[in-house]
Amino acid sequence: MICQKFCVVLLHWEFIYVITAFNLSYPITPWRFKLSCMPPNSTYDYFLLPAGLSKNTSNSNGHYETAVEPKFNSSGTHFSNLSKTTFHCCFRSEQDRNCSLCADNIEGKTFVSTVNSLVFQQIDANWNIQCWLKGDLKLFICYVESLFKNLFRNYNYKVHLLYVLPEVLEDSPLVPQKGSFQMVHCNCSVHECCECLVPVPTAKLNDTLLMCLKITSGGVIFQSPLMSVQPINMVKPDPPLGLHMEITDDGNLKISWSSPPLVPFPLQYQVKYSENSTTVIREADKIVSATSLLVDSILPGSSYEVQVRGKRLDGPGIWSDWSTPRVFTTQDVIYFPPKILTSVGSNVSFHCIYKKENKIVPSKEIVWWMNLAEKIPQSQYDVVSDNVSKVTFFNLNETKPRGKFTYDAVYCCNEHECHHRYAELYVIDVNINISCETDGYLTKMTCRWSTSTIQSLAESTLQLRYHRSSLYCSDIPSIHPISEPKDCYLQSDGFYECIFQPIFLLSGYTMWIRINHSLGSLDSPPTCVLPDSVVKPLPPSSVKAEITINIGLLKISWEKPVFPENNLQFQIRYGLSGKEVQWKMYEVYDAKSKSVSLPVPDLCAVYAVQVRCKRLDGLGYWSNWSNPAYTVVMDIKVPMRGPEFWRIINGDTMKKKKK
Repeated sequence: MICQKFCVVLLHWEFIYVITAFNLSYPITPWRFKLSCMPPNSTYDYFLLPAGLSKNTSNSNGHYETAVEPKFNSSGTHFSNLSKTTFHCCFRSEQDRNCSLCADNIEGKTFVSTVNSLVFQQIDANWNIQCWLKGDLKLFICYVESLFKNLFRNYNYKVHLLYVLPEVLEDSPLVPQKGSFQMVHCNCSVHECCECLVPVPTAKLNDTLLMCLKITSGGVIFQSPLMSVQPINMVKPDPPLGLHMEITDDGNLKISWSSPPLVPFPLQYQVKYSENSTTVIREADKIVSATSLLVDSILPGSSYEVQVRGKRLDGPGIWSDWSTPRVFTTQDVIYFPPKILTSVGSNVSFHCIYKKENKIVPSKEIVWWMNLAEKIPQSQYDVVSDNVSKVTFFNLNETKPRGKFTYDAVYCCNEHECHHRYAELYVIDVNINISCETDGYLTKMTCRWSTSTIQSLAESTLQLRYHRSSLYCSDIPSIHPISEPKDCYLQSDGFYECIFQPIFLLSGYTMWIRINHSLGSLDSPPTCVLPDSVVKPLPPSSVKAEITINIGLLKISWEKPVFPENNLQFQIRYGLSGKEVQWKMYEVYDAKSKSVSLPVPDLCAVYAVQVRCKRLDGLGYWSNWSNPAYTVVMDIKVPMRGPEFWRIINGDTMKKKKK
């Protein structure tokens, strides 16, 4: 008996060795297939005798027959009254209803697993099998479902899966060693469906997985032919996420979703939806490669139920499970778009479909109102179709808040009444002034802007965006499609401040403020700044002031700052020193000047002096004033001795009378 079992096991591994070496494994299909065990015909050659079965003599056709000793089932019933029958295990798929055996067409031989059972004489043993790689790319799963559940329910039903991931050489497959196959026990539920889990390393997703099924029931062993599959070709993605529906600005129903994570390739999607309304009921099923689908001709008062599933776009794969159904219901009055956010001076349009008492109101009978207080002139109406009406607003003014309402309500009405639903119109003035200044060291540029001039919109955010050109600014700044955000911080004076560092002095920085909101985004008019043209120089240094003794003038001198290297103009202010200086101004346009002398009325007073500078061509900003410089009062001494001849003058010097 021991020798017999050893020979059977040896023969089993020799079979696996042979069919692996000659690449005779059954390729698993990405759809459900059937494992069938049935009586053989007279033309089959058998190479596999499953473990636990002994080999007898060959019959007249050259077939080997296997025998199993009669056994008792779990209830103690004995099947000795059944004659011997040999069963073939082969595959059938949903695509091919014929029994598909692993055959070598050249040799004309078919390789099948066989079993001789005393239990199943005239009944085919069938299992439905489906395998896939789980969406997380970690587990290869096979479901095995018995098609004769009642027969195997009490017969110690077990399913095992033997597998190996052999190494692959460049030219030919390396035959796996006998001990390299691993076995997993499949979890069989009460529903007679068994789940077999095979862990697959990420590095081997593109390798060939070899495996076979071993099914035991009532002492009878069924073994499938060897199967092969590349796990990456059997990926079953997770269902799509975030299924969402909304009415677009064009009046279509947009169905959108997100791709499941971890999928290593693009997916195609199958969308099925149903529409149910008082006038029409329709169902549709569409395949798309994008993550959205537009459904046209929507009607008010309708409900739409949608589900989506995904599958590999190019190459083999398995459809995911369907997503959870989602239902979207349209209102009796449909506005598209339902809300508009726009800027001052723009033109916008609203459309509507009006349903009343289960009937669509003809578009010619629709009238439009603003805030239920102002009827919109018919010259602004357009008939788009029998059911769709359109109204257009031109050169819009800024919306004036009305209490807590920061929008204008636009109503679509019939000739006699208005529905309580309305569309919302937000009009904002987005003229925001951005000013920039380059420091005197030419190392950074600071830009500032304020929102005090625009109407605040709840749940909106503001962001400075910019695009830097390689050289200079264009004559007419425009918003570039490629831009970068810049972090700006609110200052105590209510301005936002952003710093660009380092800077490129001769590059044009086109910048604008973007208002982001759930309704959309608005951009302020763009402005272009050249850092070299907005320099605020350092103030002049070494400023000095003195009263000249010889000519009695106020002399002021200074040193030009190192940066910028452009020609500069200077501005001087001076005045009598005190708590409140009454300044007098003096301009110097000679870029080479470093001093100037000015007449003053009192040579014995102290004067305060400051100097600042700016580019001579007028670009940029005035520098800060220099630190003040002060004159020094000089004492006038009495002569130590008079001249050699003195002259005496008598009389009143004030009246110029002499004696």
